[in-house]
Amino acid sequence: MAASPRPRARELGIEIGLGRPGPLNAITDVAGVRVGATTLIKGDGPLHVGRGPVRTGVTVIVPRQEEISEHPLFAGCHRLNGNGELTGLEWIRESGLLSSPIALTNSHSVGVVRDALVSREIAARGAGKLFWSLPVVGETWDGCLNDVNGQHVRAEHVVAALEKASAGPVPEGNVGGGTGMVCHDFKGGTGTASRVVACGDERFVVGVLVQANHGLRRGFVVNGAPVGQVLDDAVVPIPTLPEEAPAAGAGSIIGIVATDAPLIPTQLRRLAQRAGLGVSQLGAWADNYSGDLFLAFSTANRGLPPMNYGSAGPVRVPLEMLSLCSIDPLFEAVVDAASEAILNAMLQAETMTGRDGVTVHALDGDALVEVLDRYRRRSYRS
Repeated sequence: MAASPRPRARELGIEIGLGRPGPLNAITDVAGVRVGATTLIKGDGPLHVGRGPVRTGVTVIVPRQEEISEHPLFAGCHRLNGNGELTGLEWIRESGLLSSPIALTNSHSVGVVRDALVSREIAARGAGKLFWSLPVVGETWDGCLNDVNGQHVRAEHVVAALEKASAGPVPEGNVGGGTGMVCHDFKGGTGTASRVVACGDERFVVGVLVQANHGLRRGFVVNGAPVGQVLDDAVVPIPTLPEEAPAAGAGSIIGIVATDAPLIPTQLRRLAQRAGLGVSQLGAWADNYSGDLFLAFSTANRGLPPMNYGSAGPVRVPLEMLSLCSIDPLFEAVVDAASEAILNAMLQAETMTGRDGVTVHALDGDALVEVLDRYRRRSYRS
């Protein structure tokens, strides 16, 4: 999981919004959150289903140090457009509880990744213990570069990602589930960002991780500058996609929001909603064939009973909840961190050639800075 040598947005002097990022400017700035990834890159040339070329992987977000199936978290979710999958959301909507790690992969590998997370929970809780497992696994489609029908992600790749999960810097770009993704007709992938939020006398952290595989070049804007119209097909070629590929604009984004602010599920659903505004801030509008799904969780309230809790008597759990009059700074943080996470995914990604010689070009940081400086939009303070 080596970090990309390419600069992130902040390293180029690009600021999204007015907020301050955490030390890593990553979802792992939220204490206890860890991220791991397995990247699969193999072969070149014509597509041979089952053999490759392979440009895919899996990313895992582990929300807390304790075994999450025994120590769940409050969570909420939002669907901006539903042509995608994020398993386990019905129980999250029903119960407000997240009780598994979160994994992100390609569209046709959701099943094997979900099964691997079930096996992980069986090992953690004991094979003889009766319970049900509803893991959270999201997907975006990487078939323009990857042999997606070959289903190359296997259970051992999920295990490896879990074993590598770290609270340190998060690798971005062509890594994990984001390996074969395309964003605004540039190379996309995995990206992350964070914000430190002041709510009265208290400080909270909001972190976002995205798997970005959405948007059209013509709509791509940064801080209001029409980047996609300046860096158009004549400047940076838009990839010629396989003949059977979906229509232009078809794509998806999965966004995971983490915070240490004490929020209950209804508030976390509202936080997840705001991640969609971060997507639109860069000029995407949730096309008909786009799957734009978001999940938010809080690490603050502890001691929640597991979802398979079998006590015969009532169990009372003392909870904390941030006042609604204090929640606006968190909303702003989610919007800006989601936008910056997408931009980091694009800036950290490198040009990739995949199946049938399809090449998707990376967004060049220097070229982006030149456009933003032309419009005096490198930051909102310009």
